Amino acid sequence: MSSGPGSLRAHATRALLCAVVAAACWACGDEVATQPAKADAQVESAGPAEVEKAAAPARAERKERPLPAFGGWTLEGKRLEISELLGKRAVIFFFNPEMTSTVPIAQAVAEIAKVRGQNNFEIVGIAVGSSADAARAFVAHQGFTFPVIDDSSAKISRMFGLRGPMAILGVDAEGYVTFGMAQFPTDPEARSSVEQQLRESLRLPEPGADVVGKPEAPLFEADVIDGKSTFDLAAQRGRPVLLLFFLHTCPHCHEFLEFIKKELATYDDAKRPVLVGVELTGKTFAVRDQMKKDGLDFFPVVFDESGKIRESYGVFGAVPDVVLIDAQGRISARRQGFAPETDAPLLRMRLAKLAGTPVPMLLRKTGFSGNEACGVCHEAQHETWMLTSHAGAFDTLVKHGADTNAECVACHVVGFGKEGGYQIGKYAPELEDVGCEDCHGRGGPHLSPATVVGGDYSKQCLQCHDEKHSLGFDYASFVPRISHAANAHLLALPAKEREKILAERGAVRASLLPTSAAYVGSDTCKSCHPAEHATWLSSPHASSFATLAKAGKDADASCIACHTTGLGKTGGFPTGAKGADHPDLARVGCESCHGPGGNHVGADAPKRGTILSLGDKCDSCVILQICGSCHDDANDPGFEFEVVQKIEKNRHGTIEAGTGKPLKPGGKSARVDGDAHALLAAAFAAHDAAASESPGWTAR
Repeated sequence: MSSGPGSLRAHATRALLCAVVAAACWACGDEVATQPAKADAQVESAGPAEVEKAAAPARAERKERPLPAFGGWTLEGKRLEISELLGKRAVIFFFNPEMTSTVPIAQAVAEIAKVRGQNNFEIVGIAVGSSADAARAFVAHQGFTFPVIDDSSAKISRMFGLRGPMAILGVDAEGYVTFGMAQFPTDPEARSSVEQQLRESLRLPEPGADVVGKPEAPLFEADVIDGKSTFDLAAQRGRPVLLLFFLHTCPHCHEFLEFIKKELATYDDAKRPVLVGVELTGKTFAVRDQMKKDGLDFFPVVFDESGKIRESYGVFGAVPDVVLIDAQGRISARRQGFAPETDAPLLRMRLAKLAGTPVPMLLRKTGFSGNEACGVCHEAQHETWMLTSHAGAFDTLVKHGADTNAECVACHVVGFGKEGGYQIGKYAPELEDVGCEDCHGRGGPHLSPATVVGGDYSKQCLQCHDEKHSLGFDYASFVPRISHAANAHLLALPAKEREKILAERGAVRASLLPTSAAYVGSDTCKSCHPAEHATWLSSPHASSFATLAKAGKDADASCIACHTTGLGKTGGFPTGAKGADHPDLARVGCESCHGPGGNHVGADAPKRGTILSLGDKCDSCVILQICGSCHDDANDPGFEFEVVQKIEKNRHGTIEAGTGKPLKPGGKSARVDGDAHALLAAAFAAHDAAASESPGWTAR
């Protein structure tokens, strides 16, 4: 259940590809994984929490289907194989250019395409059911900036068993389908609805979306299927409401209704939340008969013939989809799908909170309970957490295609490597991000009272904020950025003012390189590091100033800083100087990456701790920060997503990574986690193996 960004209109379906192949209008939430906790799991006592990182657990078997390999000729006459996208997220958009219903959906996809570069995903269109000429005209009119494959022969659409004129598939970096859309709205708001759902599915920020607070629940009035009354949401003000979108044939919906029927019966009439259902098929008699037959006709059910209700709530995903509305008419939480072992305890807690009765503490006896469980009672703390970078930590991994890399995942989720913690390949959104239990221990002070002593969280922080992954981390200055108390005042500020403060805070970053020493130039490094110097000398960095001169920008102050060493600093390239007068500093030299060497050189100078060693650092977490000061979006867009490959071309170490010892024969100074080509080959092999095990799906 979430009341975070996009909870009102952009709850994405994580439906599997089989839902698209079957052209199912509504997935039933099969994708919701269960956790090893019982529905009536009560709080337990526990000893001191273990804060040491455990070994990475085995990956859970993936339930998603791998995307079948296919290819074709684009409308521009180029051959495109879908396997070329492996290693990056992708959106596959099937569309018929001759159908008017395609237009708003195509516009939504085209809008999303504008941000694919800075969010590291690609889009491929598949034009079906028409001629190549018609497809070209449509693509030109809609302004598509992504490749479109001509499938006028229907070869690809038949491979997918496509039954409708449109479908959208989301594919992760490993080639697995993570979400799908097979049915689309047809009302005037179709474009914005689909765009918002795509944003949520791709974990893209929504323009102007505020991450805190409870949005107002859209009002509606509709006829109840008994034909004798109407349901008016506005008339319920003063009482909490459970708004349920469901299908009368969905087994998960029935399971939820059986649970909620028993749960609501435990409340007095004055406290009991009002349950109202919106049935999505509109088959009056069938619904009435089925609900009565199953003993589930205990609440009012309305139809949404115009689609306005589901449109206003952004309902295009898995069912059951339950929206919890408080007595003031605000959306306090929401959940799609129903897995009793994980959802029932959380629902019981949320219902009690909604009804104003004592909230039972239903934390998991084994494993981690997740951020949402904590947020039921600790609302203000949860909202301040939503303002921090911790709350988007897992999205960062998805964006960089690192959400299956155990080394990265360990510090971006809750309880990785521990019993009941996050497991790669297992859908557990409540354990994504750097959450409550990462800092407060499993179950917080309720289960792990000895985790934090005297308010000192440094031991927890330093598990991940170490030299390899978080260079420049200073506990005292960083804690206020994530402190609940320090951020509490932000909740009372207007959204725009709050966003401005957070943006300014995120932009402030201390220098990662030493600042007290003087620069000595790259030629000085050559005497002790001749092999490294020779490798660097053949790189573009060594001729960076020459490229400025060639472009006539060698006097441009805004460019010189990133094409010289130590501009304006002691011993560095003098401000306003000519490159010819300081040839050793008129380039991106050793000290541009490793820091000034004044305290490092000399016979008696200590060698360790006086210069920044990068051989044992994480490429994305540390080295990217250093490179990113110049290779930013303005000067080198997309660099952050190619940092591993680009750094690989500039490696010049002759020291074993993390040891400080000379490189052994056959040793690796280039990468801690192995050769990039080997990793890619392994990814292809895994993809093919998974595809070969899925009947009807073709491996690469």
